[in-house]
Amino acid sequence: MSPATTVNQDEVLKVLNKILEAELAGVVRYMHYSLMIFGYNRIPIVSWLRSQATESMDHAQQAGELITHFGGHPSLGIGPLLESHKHDVSDILKESLEHEKATLAHYHELLKLVEGKSVLLEEYARDLIRQEELHTGDVDKMLRRAGELREVAKS
Repeated sequence: MSPATTVNQDEVLKVLNKILEAELAGVVRYMHYSLMIFGYNRIPIVSWLRSQATESMDHAQQAGELITHFGGHPSLGIGPLLESHKHDVSDILKESLEHEKATLAHYHELLKLVEGKSVLLEEYARDLIRQEELHTGDVDKMLRRAGELREVAKS
């Protein structure tokens, strides 16, 4: 970042590392979930969960690249991992939704820090917020009963 920038670089790097850790937790979480799916709907659900693990890995890589771009050191930590031992698809999706909302909060935190101060970071944060909001919407739709239009999260 240039010296004229009013972005608090230490705070930005701290939030980017929280994002990195949350996305790495998503990789582990979604891979674990994909291994615990059984029943006649297994194939499409496993495929979807593994695609989410890949997406989380991509998001982690983006965060890590930004951390090093701005002279920071990527964390080796992984965000919180919950093992509820509930492996019903509905329980897995509810846990996934909570994880996604927590990760989304980190992107909003980053946007608040950089808005109007760094086009690179602002566009990154906005793009990831858009992606995460679409993802939480998909999970919410999967949690609804057939024909139900109201969001589960607002019920």
